[in-house]
Amino acid sequence: MEPSSLEPLIRFEAVNKAFGSKVVYDGLSLDISRGETLTILGASGSGKSVMLKMLIGLLEADSGRILLGGHDVTRMEERQLYEVRRRVAYLFQGAALFDSLSVGENVAYGLREQNWDTMSDKEIRDRVAQSLLMVGLPGIEQMRPSDLSGGMKKRVGLARTLALQPEVILYDEPTTGLDPINTARINHLIVSIKRSLGLTSLVVTHDMGTAFAVSDRLVMLGKNRVLLEGTPEDFRRTQDPYVRDFIDGRAPEVEDVDVLLSTS
Repeated sequence: MEPSSLEPLIRFEAVNKAFGSKVVYDGLSLDISRGETLTILGASGSGKSVMLKMLIGLLEADSGRILLGGHDVTRMEERQLYEVRRRVAYLFQGAALFDSLSVGENVAYGLREQNWDTMSDKEIRDRVAQSLLMVGLPGIEQMRPSDLSGGMKKRVGLARTLALQPEVILYDEPTTGLDPINTARINHLIVSIKRSLGLTSLVVTHDMGTAFAVSDRLVMLGKNRVLLEGTPEDFRRTQDPYVRDFIDGRAPEVEDVDVLLSTS
């Protein structure tokens, strides 16, 4: 039986994860609806990137279930995880471009790896051109990554992700290291791509400007669990001291440092 369209596209059910004595998640439960943009917030070490990597099987949950379209990722073999990774594209923090390849070859890389026996060279070239156009960088296929600014590299990385035509995009710190103009450009792309393609997006960021600009819903992680889940307006109004300090960029009081370190 096919999963119901009313079910969340992605569901974390009572997920536990630890690295040795370091507990990252103790009963994480979270639903992500099809077509929404969910931003994941939290201090360094709170498990934001761990969540993304567990979703696509790069890390294993210790227990609990992670469902994608009603199918349990935690029970899948490597062959099945390969299909998950065709549906869920990961935009790495540093864009992860290959310096030895041209921009066009970088954007085409995933297509050639995943569709080498089904797409012609012309189809791949057309898909590359279309993807670069979507991120506002038409006609730069022959350039090299070394010729690009930081913002352009991020957009080429996004074009490579879009070329795969995924159902879900995982953005890992998409605006880190960018100036305000390029940050605004990336934020606009995240919103416009979601609107035009109907993609489901999970965004990991420390940038509250980005979080409020792109999100339908936000989740704050800490103390090995979800501390707050809600709309941008819910987060603007919260009086939870831990979340409030994070949003406002305030350092904890001296007496709170030991508690914060033990839960981050």
